[in-house]
Amino acid sequence: MNLLKLMTRTGLGLLALATVSSCKNNNGNAETKSADSAKTAETTKMLPGTPIQLDNTKRYIFLTWDDSPQPPGTVNSKAVFREEGIKATFFSVGFNQVGPYKKRLIDSIRNEYPQFLLANHSFSHGFNDKYGKFYSPAMTDSALNDFLRNEKALNIPVKIIRLPGNNGWAANGEMHGQKANTALVKKLDSLGYKIFGWDLEWTQQAKAKAPKESVDEMIQRVNQKFEDGTTNQQNALVILSHDRLFEKKQYADSLKKFISILKQDKRIVFETLDHYPVSTPQK
Repeated sequence: MNLLKLMTRTGLGLLALATVSSCKNNNGNAETKSADSAKTAETTKMLPGTPIQLDNTKRYIFLTWDDSPQPPGTVNSKAVFREEGIKATFFSVGFNQVGPYKKRLIDSIRNEYPQFLLANHSFSHGFNDKYGKFYSPAMTDSALNDFLRNEKALNIPVKIIRLPGNNGWAANGEMHGQKANTALVKKLDSLGYKIFGWDLEWTQQAKAKAPKESVDEMIQRVNQKFEDGTTNQQNALVILSHDRLFEKKQYADSLKKFISILKQDKRIVFETLDHYPVSTPQK
């Protein structure tokens, strides 16, 4: 009788041990699967410049903000874009990244892709706004190195450039717009860089860090551009503005209102410039 009890107890003990072992194995498998899933998600995360399929029934808007980092305007703009769930491109300037706070701000733009794209606006902003010198043939190599320096300093992930003080376009051997045939533009294009101008600008008030046009005026101009078909590429509108215009809450609120109204049009999609429909050269 005592032997039977011992065997019974031992059997139950073995059963309990097997159950615990099974649970541990199941938990281990679940943890392994979870880790594998996280690793796969990280591996398959979209990288800047990854092509996407565009819908020709949609109207694509590319919000591009120049001269980052310029807090608090950069911070306010990013917050509005996040709240509204839309994408934007920040053309950044190396010599504006002074101190750890501004460095973290640039890092945050770079790390928040695909919502935000970090792009190149030169290190010195055209040799401190001396555009005549910057674009002169004699300074071609220096200006080129200024862009290359900025790319390295800010760890810019794409070969996308906006020329400071210049509404020029270039991609795949096609160049047009302001100062499009300069030696600098030709050199950048030959190295595989895409240069983006703009179709519409939300301009700055004279002597004030504030947007000049009202929200209603901007909405009207956006719609007119699409209706007239006067954008650089069909159904693609590049809007230029500057971080500093949205330093004050009232102007950040205007930006939010502008985006909210545009989002009511179901044809409109906000994208980053690495997904702009750049044409390929004719053969």
